[in-house]
Amino acid sequence: MFEAFEIGPFIIWIHLLFLLIGLWAAAEFFFRLAETAGLSLQHFQDHARWHLLAALVGGRLFAVMEQYRVYLRGDDPLRFLFVHDGNFSFLGAATGIAVVLYLFRGASRTTFLQWLDVLLPATCFGLGFNWLGKFAAGQAYGKPTDMFWGVTYDAANVRFAVPVHPVQLYYALFFFLLTFVLLIVRKHAKRAGAETLAGIALASIATFFFEYFRGDFAILVFATKLDFILLLLLFMSLGVFATVEIMLTQRTIVIIEACTTVVCAVYLFVRSWLTLDIVELRFSQLLAILALLATVVYVVVHRRRHPHL
Repeated sequence: MFEAFEIGPFIIWIHLLFLLIGLWAAAEFFFRLAETAGLSLQHFQDHARWHLLAALVGGRLFAVMEQYRVYLRGDDPLRFLFVHDGNFSFLGAATGIAVVLYLFRGASRTTFLQWLDVLLPATCFGLGFNWLGKFAAGQAYGKPTDMFWGVTYDAANVRFAVPVHPVQLYYALFFFLLTFVLLIVRKHAKRAGAETLAGIALASIATFFFEYFRGDFAILVFATKLDFILLLLLFMSLGVFATVEIMLTQRTIVIIEACTTVVCAVYLFVRSWLTLDIVELRFSQLLAILALLATVVYVVVHRRRHPHL
């Protein structure tokens, strides 16, 4: 484990160092992909401060949520504001930039999905470096294993003194390979959204699988098979609704939205009374499922509304 090192009076967090390398590499990669795709970068010059602020806030917010136990412990409720601990999320920073892209595209003729197609490969490339930094710092460690490639950490933040899965390396290798795969998809894609759909689908599946090897603490979610079925039906209905929304009157739209809300509320109310088998998931696994379903709906609707892209 190599969590930090000192240079004079300064403490350099190794995870933060890898994260900064990942941010720089991902930014260079992103701008090159945008240029080759014919996307104007003027937007980043006009709204640079918003992109920077969104990246900083999103990165810190995601990191605090991921390790909420640490920040809830103690008597200092404002601990999350002090960034000297080097705790920062690359995925949160990328999400913040995506939000600004969505909100401030302005009069640009490009769609948000076209930007996602170049943002996603760059994000995957940066995430590879991010997970290498977590491996060196002993963060997001795995469960105990008897495999010969298991690693042993001698650190207070790792609760196992036996070899554990190097799950961080699993993720790093996957995201570097995914970056290469997305470049191949990009080369042969004929419609907007190919890279986004392929990237989110593969990343969601890998996340759902790799999270079973994680041994650190996490937010747990308890769901049933019926929850997943209803969730799938909900996203499918949202996709159909968004596709035919143009042909509906405002009154019909309000009625459909009200009915959907009532059905969801009723199910949540009676759910605790139902006797169903419970499945335990990490919160990141649930997010992976939601991201996959939302991406499929968004890409399908986008292609329906923009058949020329």
